[in-house]
This record gives sequence, structure tokens and C-alpha cells, in this order.
Amino acid sequence: MPVPDRPRILIADDQPDVLEALRLLLKPEGYAITTASSPAGVLASTESEEFDVALVDLNYTRDTTSGQEGIDLLKRLRALDSTLGTIVMTAWGSIELAVEAMRQGARDFVQKPWENHRLLAIAATQVALTRALRRGQRLEAENLALHGESGGPVLIAKSAAMQPVLRIIERVGPSEANVLITGEHGVGKGVVARALHAASPRSGRPLVTVNTGGLPENLFESELFGHVKGAFTDAKTDRVGRFEMADGGTLFLDEIANVPPSQQARLLRVLETGEFERVGSSRPRRTNARILSATNADLQAQAAAGAFREDLLFRLNTVEIRIPPLRDRREDIPELAAHFLRSSAEKYRKRVSGFDSAAMRSLMSHAWPGNVRELDHAIERAVLMCGGAEIAAADLALRPPRESSSRIEDMSIEEVEAFLIKKALARYNGNVSHAANALGLSRSALYRRIQRYGL
Repeated sequence: MPVPDRPRILIADDQPDVLEALRLLLKPEGYAITTASSPAGVLASTESEEFDVALVDLNYTRDTTSGQEGIDLLKRLRALDSTLGTIVMTAWGSIELAVEAMRQGARDFVQKPWENHRLLAIAATQVALTRALRRGQRLEAENLALHGESGGPVLIAKSAAMQPVLRIIERVGPSEANVLITGEHGVGKGVVARALHAASPRSGRPLVTVNTGGLPENLFESELFGHVKGAFTDAKTDRVGRFEMADGGTLFLDEIANVPPSQQARLLRVLETGEFERVGSSRPRRTNARILSATNADLQAQAAAGAFREDLLFRLNTVEIRIPPLRDRREDIPELAAHFLRSSAEKYRKRVSGFDSAAMRSLMSHAWPGNVRELDHAIERAVLMCGGAEIAAADLALRPPRESSSRIEDMSIEEVEAFLIKKALARYNGNVSHAANALGLSRSALYRRIQRYGL
């Protein structure tokens, strides 16, 4: 885990001797110190860096006694960063001024000349409070992002085809290496990402998942990097992005092949430097997140064709894990089916305990073009339809895949839609953006249909 940064304090006063005295007091306590001699300097520093505490004088050259210049500064600091711990100080103290400073966002008040022990105690308290508030912001955002993601399928992999996958997880999971997970739609790339995270030293921190291909392009930067209040029309409050949520943990970028070309450079910069800015802010922030990504597309071919940045591919693909389709790991079907059966029976409170022999033969012989996701959906539907203690073949209602367009007239509307989507995905080598354009759909609409049909 990364070592916590030294607490950062911004000291503002128009008297050089005061700045120096405070620097000499605070530096031996482990603070990283930045100084400013005017409100403009305070704002410039706060816009470009993140501080734990700002220790600011209320009086500057414009008005040396009223404190109004400092009160105006407090209002602007609060607008810039509502979590910043601000301590005000003045030689012209009064109860009225202290109350007004607190009302405008100051957390404490120090009168000059200060008492060293009291000032150090106040600074330490405010550092702890600032970090707690920011940690709370991240946790709140994590809870919203992770809601509903827990309890997903476990990694069931007894087949010979899955043994190479397990070996790579065992060797690479404990490392910091970025991993690219590839395979057809529905093979379980997210499950492998969770297994890699669980095997890492970061397992105690969150695994944050984002479907990068399903994000509207105008929301891509806000979702990944966050935004500040007022950055755009609907930005009513500051928002923590996925990179901040994943700090110290793991960020899983699903459907990475569909990141818009206009955003690939920003993504590359974060991977190279660990730095980014929230939308609407010029202040650089840092993240220490391990990156896992996944795609069903051929990224090498897309890079060769100029549709995906080759340097970004190199950053993502330190190690590649290719997951075989379900048809190549049929030995896993019985255990996977049993797992999904238990989950769906519990979800719908039905007493269904297994499969009859005909149902199991049907499961083992089906082509499973939608892979493990299709199997999950099939079992869930069968549990709902089942009238006894065991699922029968009729409950599964598995139909042979229709590969010939000459039989479209025999299909339902849903079957036709699923058929056309599969054809479009195959034509564009799994590139959802291109397939969506060909079908006249938005990317998010196509993703919803892919999920619905288990493709």
C-alpha cells in the first residue's frame, strides 16, 4: 500500500517574518509547506494544489484592521474546496470577527501572537478532519458505484481449458502489473478481474468497475476523473471520479476497446503519470490504482488500423489473460449450472434442487453463443418456469442457434434483434461502437440489448 503523503499546509500572511516563524514552527512537525503573501496567491495555490490545511491571515495590505479582505478570501476558498481545513489568524481579534469567519467556513481562529502548542494542536486536528471528510466523500462515492456489484459469480474453473487462466491469476494477481483480460462477450472477464483483485495486496481496498464503452462520450471525463461544482450545467456539487475512488485499490476498465479516440490520450496520461484533473478544475490530483481492463475485441488489430492508440495498449497490456468460451470448457457447465441454480432459487424463494438427466444433456450439448452469461440467464429463467423440485429440459427452453438469415421469418422479434446484433458484432470484430453505428443505436442502447440477450 502507498505510504500516506505528508500533510500539506498553506500559510498566508503579508509579513515575511510571520511566514518564516510559522515555517520554522511547522516544518519540524512533518508538514509540507507552501506560502503566499496575498489573497491572490492563496487562490492561485489552492487552484493548482490540494492542501490539508490553510492557515490564513485575515488582514492584508488593502485593509490592515477590519479583516474583510480575509473574510472575502474565506468565501472563495470554501467555493474552491469545501473540505479544506481553514484556520484564520489576526492581530486585530474580536468576537464578532471570529463568528463571521466561522460562518464563512473557517474551522478555527488564532489570535496573534499565537501560542505554539495551541496552534500545533489545532493544525493537527484540522489535518485529521480534512482527511476524514475527503475519505468520507470517497467512501460515499464508492458505495454508490459498488452498489449491486457484490455477490457476483465465483470463479469456477475445473476444466483443462481454464487451467492456464488460473496459473496466470496465481502468478500475476499479487503483483502491481496491469492486466488485459480478453475473450468473447459473457465469458466472465469481470469474474477474473475480481479474482485478480482478491489475490493482490490491494484486496482490502475497493475494486471499482466502470464500463468505459457504455459511457456517453460527453460524460466520460466526469465519470472517470470527477468534476467540480459548476463545471457544466448539471454539476450541482463536486463529484469524485472512478480514479479517485480506486486510489490504493484496483480500477477495472471494462470494454476498453470502445473508449472514444478523443479520450484515449487523457487515459494514457493517467496511466503514465498517475495525475489527472477533475472536469472544471486545473488542480492536478494523483491516484495510485492498479489497472485491470477487459475487451472482446482484437486490440492489436485495432491499434494496427489506427482505431486504438498503440502506446495505450502497451500500458494496459503488461500481461494478457485470454478466457476461453464456454463451448471449449464444457466440463465446467455442471458446476456453473449448480451455482446459478442455488443463486436463482434463493433469489426467487423456490425449492428447486437440481436438474433431471434430460435437462443436463441439454445444457451440455447447447452451443452457448452467449457463454457463461447466457447460461446464467437460462438457469434463472428455468427456475422461474420450473414447477417441481428439478429443472426439466422444457424449463430451459434452449433452442439451437439460428445461423441462416433465410429463417428470419420463423423468428420472434426478440430473436431477430439478437441475431442482427450478433451479426453486427461479428462483422466489426466485437467493436461495440462500430456495431452500434451500423445498427442505428447508441452505444448504451446496444449494451442494454447485449445484456438482455446474454450475448
